[in-house]
Amino acid sequence: MHRRLPIEAGAIALCTRCGSPLYRQSGISLRGWLALVSAALIIFIIANCFPIATLATKGLTVNATLVDALALTWRQGHEFVAIMTGLFAFGFPLGQILFLFWALQALLSRRLPDDFHYGLRVLRAISAWSMIPVLLLGILVAIVKLSGMAALTVGPGLWAFGALSVMMTILSRVSAHRLWRYAEDAGLVPASGALLRKGDTPAACLACGYVQPLAHSSGNACMRCRAPLHRRKVDPDARVWAFLIAAAILYIPANVLPVMNVRLPTGVTSHTILGGVVELWRLGSWDLAIIVFVASVVVPMTKLFALAVLMVKRRWQGPLVQRQRTRLYELVEFVGQWSMLDVFVVILLSSMADFPGVSQITAGPGAASFGVVVILTMFAAMSFDPRLGWDEAVKEKVDMQNIPETNLNAEPGHRVPRNNA
Repeated sequence: MHRRLPIEAGAIALCTRCGSPLYRQSGISLRGWLALVSAALIIFIIANCFPIATLATKGLTVNATLVDALALTWRQGHEFVAIMTGLFAFGFPLGQILFLFWALQALLSRRLPDDFHYGLRVLRAISAWSMIPVLLLGILVAIVKLSGMAALTVGPGLWAFGALSVMMTILSRVSAHRLWRYAEDAGLVPASGALLRKGDTPAACLACGYVQPLAHSSGNACMRCRAPLHRRKVDPDARVWAFLIAAAILYIPANVLPVMNVRLPTGVTSHTILGGVVELWRLGSWDLAIIVFVASVVVPMTKLFALAVLMVKRRWQGPLVQRQRTRLYELVEFVGQWSMLDVFVVILLSSMADFPGVSQITAGPGAASFGVVVILTMFAAMSFDPRLGWDEAVKEKVDMQNIPETNLNAEPGHRVPRNNA
């Protein structure tokens, strides 16, 4: 158990047991964050209203935007791919900005609305699926692929997406948990851990971070935000294995089936993920070829393998090994969304190369399969509970002391006296 203490601006509080960051202290005030969110909203509008690039060939001109790419993909009959990429590249980023604006306004007014806890729960849910940096890399890959096909002029939308990527990376620091801590410091909500007493079994709410006695929660709901409360995630083994097996099955058609179909006057050609990597290498863009290969081939396989290893290797082997496993899980969470790169590239290419009678690019069945693989692996990582590995240390200590199973209600790290056995 840790008590939150004031730290200087720019400092990070780390867990004394596993070294993971507990919280950070920003030097930016609430008004400063609100200004950044407002700027991000303006940039978001510019990025989606102005063309990313203008392409011209044989008297035909295309002004490519993200919205046009999504609409074109829908008209081509790939509704699922259009909805999926529309949420990740447009809907969730916009929702993240708007909910941040609303929450910061409420904190500055020092009057939290009745639905404040619902709003922050939505913010926490959609933040993990906001993929603007991945979209920016997809735009760059698409531009490189089409640079030799048509006369290309970079539009203001590209520069706006570059600025938006930086802004969204900065704003990712303003998580729902940080907003709850701002509310705590302002005295607007109960302080985390204030109700704990000696002998209580603590539980930390995953939605708002509020630490409370598990027995005191009404109907296993958080006393502060009303989110479902559990000491550990419910049925993590079954959920993780289900998502992993489903992702592994769909990973086969995602790599075998074409993710992109190119229609030229000479005929129609189909490209798989590896085929796109080879084409980038042939065009001389070996750096982008490596990036796409890592994001679309290495990362998904690594996620599947790493999560499987974390699920199988549960036996306690000391804090050093467990710290390494915790870092591996954090890496899996961090790289999860970057596998969506190829799907974004296909969507953007369909808009940029839409020259009827000259060239047209459409999404293939592999794009939908690959997108589902990314979603399933992200759900698998979210279902995994890294605290269970640390719980093994407590169980091993209990077994060595021959203590009955009923004493396992003690919090992790709690020393049970031998005379209680």
